[in-house]
Amino acid sequence: MTSTAPRSEIAGSVPPAEGAAAAVARLRSTYRSGRTRPIEWRLRQLEGIERLLSEREAELAAALAADLGRSAHDAWFGDFASTAGEAKFARKHLKRWMRRRRTPVSMIMKPGRGFYQYEPLGTVLIIGPWNYPVYLTLGPLVGALAAGNTAVVKPSEHAPATSRALAELLPKYIDPTAVAVLEGDAGITQELLAQGLDHAFFTGGTEIGKKIMEAASAHLTPVTLELGGKSPVIVAEDADLDVAAKRIAWVKLLNSGQTCIAPDYVLVAESVRDEFVSRIVKAVGAMQEGEPELQPIVNERQLARLGSLLDGHGGRIALGGRVQSEPPALEPTVVVDPEPDSAVMEGEIFGPILPVLSVGSVEDAIDFVNARPKPLALYLFTGSSTVKKAVLARTSSGGVVINHLAMHCLAPQLPFGGVGDSGMGTYHGEWGFQTFSHRKSVLAKPAKPDPALLYPPYSEREKKLMRRVF
Repeated sequence: MTSTAPRSEIAGSVPPAEGAAAAVARLRSTYRSGRTRPIEWRLRQLEGIERLLSEREAELAAALAADLGRSAHDAWFGDFASTAGEAKFARKHLKRWMRRRRTPVSMIMKPGRGFYQYEPLGTVLIIGPWNYPVYLTLGPLVGALAAGNTAVVKPSEHAPATSRALAELLPKYIDPTAVAVLEGDAGITQELLAQGLDHAFFTGGTEIGKKIMEAASAHLTPVTLELGGKSPVIVAEDADLDVAAKRIAWVKLLNSGQTCIAPDYVLVAESVRDEFVSRIVKAVGAMQEGEPELQPIVNERQLARLGSLLDGHGGRIALGGRVQSEPPALEPTVVVDPEPDSAVMEGEIFGPILPVLSVGSVEDAIDFVNARPKPLALYLFTGSSTVKKAVLARTSSGGVVINHLAMHCLAPQLPFGGVGDSGMGTYHGEWGFQTFSHRKSVLAKPAKPDPALLYPPYSEREKKLMRRVF
């Protein structure tokens, strides 16, 4: 990007000592001024996010390496390219999104015309996670700024280098009078929610999501919760096993499996189980060639949790299983046919462990999925249109990808979000713009005609006539 924001929009940054109440009050003042409503302001902010990712890629990549051990290429692919794509897509389509939409009205509303228009919510809160701390923090911010809001950004304290980089760099590229970055732990999040904001957007685990919703409810603050869950993969008997194995291995290895839409477990037709396991072990080996044998885990607490999942699972380890405490790392691991009620099959794994379970049929796989909380994503490998229709019709999940995994997250033309325990609300593309907007309905009528029939007192004849008309 070659254009830059006006000097007044990039001079200075938020004082590091600014507290929640002061930050929110300042942002509300900016919002009330009307500064954020014009399309020109919104487009400058989106351009600023694109320039930030381009001009400061090396600094942000270094921060991600410090926090997560992520390579520069993986940082570009997982955090920067996706975020820049969201901002570019919003910039391209924003004018259309903002247009007033006319709608027909019924005969009794005539003469008159109806329409609805989108207006910003006000001052919103975005709470980012640690696993993709740039993409999953700035991605929602794209929607918030496209909609014309002011925003508080609260990065994850579990990715401290990236949090600090965002706090230092964001005010240099987007309007610091309209966006504040506040660092800290759960305490600052609770302080922010106590300010009665106009919307709260949280990405993280289900249990923390419940606490966010509880705190927001005190002020009737609406929430979008992008959570997680155990996203299943169904591999039907007719699936291309080589393609399925490669694609499952690739997405599972991304960010050491610390991805909310990573494949959590595989349900594979029993008749092809052994061949599938062989191919996925081969695929992991090929992708790990030249790479460290163990994958980095964000901290010791997460490593201990993952290590405990490998105890008492009742299955067979076909690959991996080694745990390293310093630095925290875990070998990519494939567990074949663990007990369905074992720890590895209970909560979201969020690491490089992949259970593979045999099922007698696609019907059995559907029943298995439906007996558990609704996942954020469901993946299906099959060439059968009948199987596709059955799985789509009889399962519920935030999204579905057929013959691939996770790619729906990179399509801003599609809404992204969870259902049930995996979250509520959607974003990406126009869906993000709408999430951070109020859809205001308007009915405009002329002063004349003004029929006396509408006003009391009503005669019996007039009452009967009103019943017929209305």
